[in-house]
Amino acid sequence: MNQTNASPRIRIQGVHKVFKTDDREVVALKDINLDIPDGQFVCLLGPSGCGKSTLLNAIAGFALPSSGQILTDDKVVSEPGPDRGMVFQEYALFPWMTVEQNVAFGLEIKGTPKAEIHQRVTQLLDKLGLIDFRTRFPKDLSGGMRQRVAIARVLALDSPIMLMDEPFGALDALTRRNLQDELLRIWDEFRKTIVFVTHSIEEAIYLADRIVVMTYRPGTVKRDMLVNLPRLRDPADPEFNALKRELGQLVMEEQQRHHNAEMKAAAVD
Repeated sequence: MNQTNASPRIRIQGVHKVFKTDDREVVALKDINLDIPDGQFVCLLGPSGCGKSTLLNAIAGFALPSSGQILTDDKVVSEPGPDRGMVFQEYALFPWMTVEQNVAFGLEIKGTPKAEIHQRVTQLLDKLGLIDFRTRFPKDLSGGMRQRVAIARVLALDSPIMLMDEPFGALDALTRRNLQDELLRIWDEFRKTIVFVTHSIEEAIYLADRIVVMTYRPGTVKRDMLVNLPRLRDPADPEFNALKRELGQLVMEEQQRHHNAEMKAAAVD
């Protein structure tokens, strides 16, 4: 089901992405069409090689489509912009800056008055349980706390769109679940539009309003579905598990396609 909206926060129209090497072309994305309304939490789900991160980077403006276009608030994306905040799996914090300085960095670049920066950063550090660590450096923090800092830095800029590329993928299971709950609380309070890349079916069901399953290369939309389960969601719930089985079958089909493609390539070599 492809949702439509008179004025979606994000509109993806006929997007193709081709990567060229010396001896061949790789079609990473093919004919992607999606409308994402304001405030929706969308997960892009699929196996490695299906173009999830490529599509996210295109929305961010880091790697523009080869053809087609992406619009945010009816403006064509041609470069990164302050309306789109990015949270990476690798945290991407400045190691020479304290927690407070990392969160304040974007505001300083924008020329925000110092008093406003101090107030906003303090509020966010308090909300995310980081206030007692404001003078610490990233090396002194756990992986979960570093990701909290990365999220706080995006929230400080007040971007209406949050783009998240497997932000919890490197964390242990308990920390991951805690941060999932924290992210849902943040989303509920700030009502950002979130596009979240994951290869975890359970994570997608736990978090998303909507799950877009992508095919193995070239990446296309295999299934676009709403998640009509009340929050907070229980992975032991029968409906949760029924959806998990359905999505698992879709992803497994694409993993098999990936395997078949690798076997064929190996036979040719």
